[in-house]
Amino acid sequence: MKKLMILILTLFITTVSFSQTDLTIEKAIQIALQKNSALVKAKYNLESSKASVKSAYGKLLPSFGVSGGWSWSKIEDSGGSQLDYLGNPTVVPATSTDSRNFSVSAGGSVTLFDGLSNYANISSSENNYDAAKLNIDKYKKDVVQLTTTYYYTILKTEALLKVKEENFKYNNKLLETITERNKLGSVAVADLYAQQVQTGSAEVEMIRAQNSVDAAKNTLINYLALDVLSDYNFVSKIEAINETNIGSFSADFDEISKMVEVALKNRTDYLGQQKTVLSAKDGITMAQSGFWPSLSGGYSLSTNALAVDELFNRKSWGVSLNLNVPIFSNFNTETSVQFAKVKELSAQEDLIALERQIKIDIKQGYLDFQAVSKALEVSTKTVISAGENRRVQYERYSLGSGTFLDVLQSDRDYQNALSLKIDAEFNFHSVRQALLNSIGKLNYTDYEKQSENNN
Repeated sequence: MKKLMILILTLFITTVSFSQTDLTIEKAIQIALQKNSALVKAKYNLESSKASVKSAYGKLLPSFGVSGGWSWSKIEDSGGSQLDYLGNPTVVPATSTDSRNFSVSAGGSVTLFDGLSNYANISSSENNYDAAKLNIDKYKKDVVQLTTTYYYTILKTEALLKVKEENFKYNNKLLETITERNKLGSVAVADLYAQQVQTGSAEVEMIRAQNSVDAAKNTLINYLALDVLSDYNFVSKIEAINETNIGSFSADFDEISKMVEVALKNRTDYLGQQKTVLSAKDGITMAQSGFWPSLSGGYSLSTNALAVDELFNRKSWGVSLNLNVPIFSNFNTETSVQFAKVKELSAQEDLIALERQIKIDIKQGYLDFQAVSKALEVSTKTVISAGENRRVQYERYSLGSGTFLDVLQSDRDYQNALSLKIDAEFNFHSVRQALLNSIGKLNYTDYEKQSENNN
């Protein structure tokens, strides 16, 4: 029976492992660029902006429409008597009149001059469309950064879980050793109780670490718009960092002033905001067109008849010009111009604020990068020192020259050092990605090309 249970459990584990889907960081980014809900909606809005450009050009063209009609009427008169123009009574017989009418007309209108509002509308629509494209470009870079951060969080929590598992194994083995030595009378019962508590705490920490892994996975899966109930295997690894290669990770960074200069040329959200400012200026031109006269033309062709085959026997052609000169608009035009100017000033202020934010992001990001670089260097040395101290304290305790409290404290110091090193490693990569994004150097086109090639 025991062998049967082991066989069933083995088959179950094998089935679960085969049902997992490998998800690399490259594949996760490709999926995010395709399925992220906010990015998908931004692409829909881009299509609306594109349609607005087409509509703006269409206003320069003449409109044209065709209409047709048919009517039927019947008049019945029961007759009677009435007086003629001499006052004599006349008998009017009963009558019934049946009539039909067919009509066809075609025509339209064209705006000849409207104070340059149509041309300003075209310019405004094109600037808005360009701004939307540039903002999507920035959003794609944000998606790459955030997807990477979520993926790194999974790898970090899995690494921390392994630390907690190793710590539990270490404490469990130590508990077995202390239990045996207590039976022999060479270890006090207080040490046994203390190690039981320590082992229990290590198990709790291991369970919490597993929950953190599951939560990190769910966050990324939800961000990728995938099925949360499906099982994924996150197989990517980050490049190890040491004193010899840490300089290569810093090659993209320069002085803060130079990085700001590069960012203002590369940040597509900043370039997009510049387009928004231009669009707002076009809005002023559109509003000021209300002060100018407008000239429009019209043309038409119409025909009607009592029968279909007689429709074009009689045709009516028409051409018209309409001039509208604004004299007084109840201050509506002045108000529209003022609103347009305020909108342009607000867009300018948003551009200035974005420039300040870019500078802040770069400065803070660079300081954070330096901090995590130093933290990584220190944590690496701390792990070596804490590991050696734990070994020494355990040997001293085994020889009877050290206390069990020293063993517990050295183990806690070692576990804390390992956790800090793992945090420093993944924080280094995350902060570097964020700084690259702040400069505008984060690339997403390679992932889109890979996705196209796979399809």
